[in-house]
Amino acid sequence: MAPRLQLEKAAWRWAETVRPEEVSQEHIETAYRIWLEPCIRGVCRRNCKGNPNCLVGIGEHIWLGEIDENSFHNIDDPNCERRKKNSFVGLTNLGATCYVNTFLQVWFLNLELRQALYLCPSTCTDYMMGDGIQEEKDYEPQTICEHLQYLFALLQNSNRRYIDPSGFVKALGLDTGQQQDAQEFSKLFMSLLEDTLSKQKNPDVRNIVQQQFCGEYAYVTVCNQCGRESKLLSKFYELELNIQGHKQLTDCISEFLKEEKLEGDNRYFCENCQSKQNATRKIRLLSLPCTLNLQLMRFVFDRQTGHKKKLNTYIGFSEILDMEPYVEHKGGSYVYELSAVLIHRGVSAYSGHYIAHVKDPQSGEWYKFNDEDIEKMEGKKLQLGIEEDLAEPSKSQTRKPKCGKGTHCSRNAYMLVYRLQTQERPSTAVQVPAFLQELVDRDNSKFEEWCVEMAEMRKQSVDKGKAKHEEVKELYQRLPAGAEPYEFVSLEWLQKWLDESTPTKPIDNHACLCSHDKLHPDKISIMKRISEYAADIFYSRYGGGPRLTVKALCKECVVERCRVLRLKNQLNEDYKTVNNLLKATVKSDGFWVGKSSLRSWRQLALEQLDEQDGDADQSNGKMNGNTLNKDESKEERKEDEEELNFNEDILCPHGELCISENERRLVSKEAWSKLQQYFPKAPEFPSSRECCSQCKILEREGEENEALHKMIANEQKTSLPNLFQDKNRPCLSNWPEETDVLYIVSQFFVEEWRKFVRKPTRCSPVSSVGNSALLCPHGGLMFTFASMTKEDSKLIALIWPSEWQMIQKLFVVDHVIKITRTEGGDASPSETQYISEPKLCPECREGLLCQQQRDLREYTQATIYVHKVVDNKKVMKDSAPELNVSSSETEEDKEEAKLDGEKDPDFNQSNGGTKRQKISHQNYIAYQKQVIRRSMRHRKVRGEKALLVSANQTLKELKIQIMHAFSVAPFDQNLSIDGKILSDDCATLGTLGVIPESVILLKADEPIADYAAMDDVMQVCMPEEGFKGTGLLGH
Repeated sequence: MAPRLQLEKAAWRWAETVRPEEVSQEHIETAYRIWLEPCIRGVCRRNCKGNPNCLVGIGEHIWLGEIDENSFHNIDDPNCERRKKNSFVGLTNLGATCYVNTFLQVWFLNLELRQALYLCPSTCTDYMMGDGIQEEKDYEPQTICEHLQYLFALLQNSNRRYIDPSGFVKALGLDTGQQQDAQEFSKLFMSLLEDTLSKQKNPDVRNIVQQQFCGEYAYVTVCNQCGRESKLLSKFYELELNIQGHKQLTDCISEFLKEEKLEGDNRYFCENCQSKQNATRKIRLLSLPCTLNLQLMRFVFDRQTGHKKKLNTYIGFSEILDMEPYVEHKGGSYVYELSAVLIHRGVSAYSGHYIAHVKDPQSGEWYKFNDEDIEKMEGKKLQLGIEEDLAEPSKSQTRKPKCGKGTHCSRNAYMLVYRLQTQERPSTAVQVPAFLQELVDRDNSKFEEWCVEMAEMRKQSVDKGKAKHEEVKELYQRLPAGAEPYEFVSLEWLQKWLDESTPTKPIDNHACLCSHDKLHPDKISIMKRISEYAADIFYSRYGGGPRLTVKALCKECVVERCRVLRLKNQLNEDYKTVNNLLKATVKSDGFWVGKSSLRSWRQLALEQLDEQDGDADQSNGKMNGNTLNKDESKEERKEDEEELNFNEDILCPHGELCISENERRLVSKEAWSKLQQYFPKAPEFPSSRECCSQCKILEREGEENEALHKMIANEQKTSLPNLFQDKNRPCLSNWPEETDVLYIVSQFFVEEWRKFVRKPTRCSPVSSVGNSALLCPHGGLMFTFASMTKEDSKLIALIWPSEWQMIQKLFVVDHVIKITRTEGGDASPSETQYISEPKLCPECREGLLCQQQRDLREYTQATIYVHKVVDNKKVMKDSAPELNVSSSETEEDKEEAKLDGEKDPDFNQSNGGTKRQKISHQNYIAYQKQVIRRSMRHRKVRGEKALLVSANQTLKELKIQIMHAFSVAPFDQNLSIDGKILSDDCATLGTLGVIPESVILLKADEPIADYAAMDDVMQVCMPEEGFKGTGLLGH
């Protein structure tokens, strides 16, 4: 089939030879492409939008042929969520709680701990009624023991493949999105559990943590002089073994028990010798628990980076561990067998994933617990502690050592759990108490109900899909209209009807209607012609409308389009004719036309010819539920209205002919006649038409005002030449000998006055001095004599007495401010004194200074600059400032950019305005801050970067910003400002003296070439708080 544009041209080719009044039904049907050949499946690869008879490629391929019934639904088989026979139950990962899940599974498979927890009294009895559990209420455990009881009961007898531990996690107050230190969690939770169980009356429950996990060792110190032994007994729940420099677990245990020499400054004070003596110290294992937890210290503090890092070194361990060589009292049973390996996947200490390999104490088989997924570990050679690393670069991978039978090597194991070896395995399983079993049964019944509901939903989806399949197969064959009666339906609706993922909505044809409520010819590309039989079925089943039959073909639109096309074809000829007519000189009896309109009249004519079609598109903005935004269409229309139409460029604001002859030219009657064919509504101005009288009056007044302003500016410039040219200005720090009095005005007044004198036609005259800006609300001066010689000198201008007399004549003076020099009195005749009038207001001056300091300490989103330094030299290619629009503009140019209406409130700039202007203290501060910002603006140089910061931001947060800007890690940054070292990471920028426009020097240490360390830095952008604020620290 021909491309869409070719079909468009072919549909309207007849308009070149047919006048609008000669349009017939045949022409209308051709325009609507009624009799185009339909496409054939297999020949046409995709749908032809230009052909309303093409019904190929609209989504029908999904339905034609046999379909797998599973494609009719997106509901997984609920039996996939069912627990498999002879398998364990998983735990949902709530975000970053995999470390909790691994320990829960390990503790669950400790049968003695599980049995003891089941014996704990529970408040569940309050929840139970005489005939069982209250149906209307969900059980909510109240204590940590109850949470563990309920979790263990579900893990033991639930029908679900995995359960949700959110109640337990919430009870502990853990942040589900923050991964924590697993080893610290284990210690804190065991401490919490022991403390909770210590209140139980049953000794088997009360002492279970000590019986299972608690051992004892002694710190033994032996004096080398007298041989006296000093023992300090201590209980332990796990042994923390250093793995740095070791390859085998036994080496780590030996180092843990290694003898340490106390010599030199570290000598031991012997109570027997009553003096410091050389001594030896070591740990002696006195007793070992039934369950021996060995913590492999993979996560260590890196002094160089200031953060934790993970040691990814291989450690070998055996399935059988004989601890007899390491205990003090020989002869007991100290052979342990491996029961669990806890694993951390990942190279960083701040990210990764936790998994557990745990041995079933009853069957002796190993399982991998990975949150919801539990997998039996089978194979001839069991590989414990081996898991694929997450995102580890291949370069850093080291070869795994060879392991013998019964031994394993792991670079990710961080905890090994050994159980005291017994002759026989436990024969009877731990029984769930009746009250817990009833809760489990209730949860299982809920799960079964859910399974039935899901299965029913799957069945309904399949039945619905099969019915739709039959409907499509039947109707698609009857869709083509051929020569029989037909209707039009939108392509979009047909595609949604064939889309199985969305429910079919009623047919909505409003978006394709023209202004005559018929089918718009331009919308035929998004419509399809179907048989009346198929349309009847569609409307009976889905409803909607309006129905577009053969009567919906719009003759008015076709006739109008014919007229527009003929005008477009004629436009090129008329354009040449008008150009030739414009070459002739017209002296009289012509018409005024705007020069801008003449330059673009052909484009305007084309746009105007297309305008009607565009309006028709906007008049209907809804199809099958998709509506256009009314506000957007209104804004677009408003913008269109603001664009000038033909010949409106010579309209004045009063709707008459403009007075500027440079913007218009005279054209002949013949040229105007041609133009008027395309722009019948254009404003018409014969050559005899007078210009706008109101504009003439305004022009005359404007010329008079400009002349007046020039005269005023010239007079003021002549009267105050030195003030205008900034020559021969007095200075307070070097008081001129020829006068004892100097007057003061604000520098803002002087700058505004100079701007007016320079460009009197573009600026309004300054009529008032406005010295109230320099005074406080009480009428006192806001500056000291010393400050006016230094930091405040940019805010004031000093005036000679002769100039002051002239200023009083030329301007309205609201307040006189002067400084008088007087010689000292009798007490100190040689001392010169300077007295201001009015006098200084100390309270307001102090308030101003405090406000200035507060503004510098309480800023938000202010700009500071950071310079990188190498060998104490700033890194700059050159000292030239960067191209910066804001800094390259002059202050004068910036002020000119302001609108005339933006006048300073402290100066009356209108003619004849003599009313005194008031200013509040806050207004003055705002005014002064404006001046300060302008005078202190920092010019950024190359090699320097600007950062947006706030006063309450910490130095650590600033270092993270600098890291992103300069790729320098925070621990490699040495920052200073004005020679002061910035080192306190917790201090705020305000307290450190960092103010807006400050320049901070950055000296970078040599970076650490460690991929994992940089990864850790990115992870610790937020301060690490561990388990602060959780229930683990609240007991």
